[in-house]
This record gives sequence, structure tokens and C-alpha cells, in this order.
Amino acid sequence: MTGTPLQRVRKQLGYSADGVIRLLRQRADVRGVPVMTAASLKTKLSRWENGHEQVSEPYQRLFREIYGRTNDELGFPAEEEDDDAAELRARLEMARTVDADTIVVFRRQIDDARRLDRKFGGVTLLDQLRGTIDQVESLLGYNTIGGKREQLAGALTEASTLAGWEALDRNAISQAWQHYERAKAAAREAMSPALLAHAMAEQAFILVDIGEAPSAVEQVEHARQAAENAAPPLLRAWLAAAAGECLSAAGQRGEALRAFDTADTLLPPEPVDTELPFLFLGGSHLDRWRGNALGKLGEPEAIDQLSDVLPRVPEAFVRARTGLLVDLAYAFAASGDRDAALDHARQARRLASRIKSDRQLRRLDGLILPGSSAA
Repeated sequence: MTGTPLQRVRKQLGYSADGVIRLLRQRADVRGVPVMTAASLKTKLSRWENGHEQVSEPYQRLFREIYGRTNDELGFPAEEEDDDAAELRARLEMARTVDADTIVVFRRQIDDARRLDRKFGGVTLLDQLRGTIDQVESLLGYNTIGGKREQLAGALTEASTLAGWEALDRNAISQAWQHYERAKAAAREAMSPALLAHAMAEQAFILVDIGEAPSAVEQVEHARQAAENAAPPLLRAWLAAAAGECLSAAGQRGEALRAFDTADTLLPPEPVDTELPFLFLGGSHLDRWRGNALGKLGEPEAIDQLSDVLPRVPEAFVRARTGLLVDLAYAFAASGDRDAALDHARQARRLASRIKSDRQLRRLDGLILPGSSAA
């Protein structure tokens, strides 16, 4: 595909020029940032996309937020860094100031981002998370104290896995992969088999999305082996469900259903672990995951499973509800119920558009309704 990176990203996401201008102005209003009029932006967008003019701030930041892409992916220049001895001493001195309170602040930022992400998606959070990641990674890179390094590495792992999931939701596949690669490296630095297993298993969902389900099955199995002797029950249950998801995508029905049975058996009565704030498997979550797998396998009971789960999805989990509605649209389409498939697809599209879930919008674009020429 020809054109500048900025233009290519817009076309990959399927955005019109007018739609991008509207999104830019909306984000600017939310941030309280003054920007050009729509007419002036139309001219500027053309010049930016054709390489006739460099994008300046605040527009670089606004583009990162509405597209969910990095400076490099958008063709923007990277920030210059001073690497002389004075700069190194300053960075080392800054890293020495890291204490227990600093770690608490970073973890609070990540947890706040996690809650906002569930409800509002990654429209604004992905770029903010990248800022947190850069800050933690810099402090980790210049920190020479053992205990603090492990704690910083743990925070970096959690921030990177969250950023990876958000990037995947924005359909930024390569960026998501790199976030998970950083997460795995940080988990090893933190000497945490649990964090490493979680990052490896979440990364496997990228493989499922790009049609590499057999590789995803292998990766999750490796994650389960890595955490076998060190993982708490909640994580082992989650890893079993992740295996079931990947196995269903690979068409391995029996193994997939057995994996979900294992997850159900391993799930503790109180499925909450303060050491694993990123895992949600109690209530409706495991049932929702199983319903998704049944749909992938073409099982008729997927409709009953997903329909039963829908009213039980917590209100705050908007992204989860969106994915479930897409699953139901596919399940009804497979059963030949065009009206029900169309109704659920419309509901899903409204939510996916609201939280800018490009991943779910892409899934909806691939939905074939009964009676269509494609079917």
C-alpha cells in the first residue's frame, strides 16, 4: 500500500477523512486543546497524509489516541535523547529515588487504567499507558537495587500486558505483539513465573486472531507448564480457559471442552486474588469464555450459553459485553436466524463504535448473515 504511514493507518482502520477530522476535534474538545476548524483540518490532513508537511503537537498526540498507534507507526519523529555522561548520571540519580511509595503510585495508575479500559476502551488510555511504560522502563533500566528492580519489573509487566490487550483491541497487531514481548522480558526480570505465564497466554490470542491457532495452542501449553508449580489456583484456572479458547480456534473440540471443565474444577470458591488484579474468571466470565469457544466450534448450545450469560455481565465490563454480542451474532447467523443475528450485530456495533474496538468492528465486518449472497 502506497502513501505515508499516517495515510496507510487511516485506510487500514477504514476511517474516512471526514471521520478522522471529526474524531480529532472530539478528542481535542475532551482534552480542552484548541485546534483548527474542520475546513482547515481538511486541508492540513491532506498535506500531512501526502508528506507535504510534518504533523506538529498537539495533533501528534491526538492522532496517537484516535488511531491507537505509536509515533513510529504513524511516521512521526521520535524524541531525541541525550546519552552523554551527565545524562546518565542524572538518570541514575532519578532511579535511586524509587521507593515503596513510588511502586504503589505506579500500580495505582495501572489499576486505574485497567478499570477505565474495561468500561471505556483504549481510545485515550493506550497512549497514556505508553507514557507510564516509558517512565517505568526508564527507571528500571537505570536502577541498580535488586528489590526495587523486581518490583519495577512487575509493574512494567502489568502495564505492558494491559497495553498489549488494548493495542490488540485497536487492531494494532504488531504493536500488541511488541508490548507482550516487553511484558515477558519484564516478568523474567521480576522472577515471576505467574506474570510470565499470563503474558505468554495473552499473547497467544494474537496468534488466534491472525489465523495461527496451532501455534497459539503450543504457546498456552508452554505457559501452563511454566506456571505449573508456582501458579495460584485462579491463574491455573485462567490458563486452562485460555487453552480451551485456543483449542476451540484450532477446531480441537474434545480437548477444548475438557480444558474448560478443568478451568471450572480449578476455579476457587472466591475467584479473587489481590496478587492477580488483572484476572477475572468468576461470575459470568468463565461462562462467557466457554460460550465463545462453543460458538467457534459451531456447537448449537452456544446460543443458550451466551444468552444466559448476557444479562449477568457486569455493567462496567463494556468491552466484554461487546465481544459477547458479536459472539451471539455469529451463533445466530450459524443457526440460520437472520433477524436475531442482525439485532445482536447492531447492538455490538453501537458499543464497539463507542469504545473504538476496532477488533470487534473487524469481526462484525466479517459476519455473513443467512440469506446473503456471500452465504
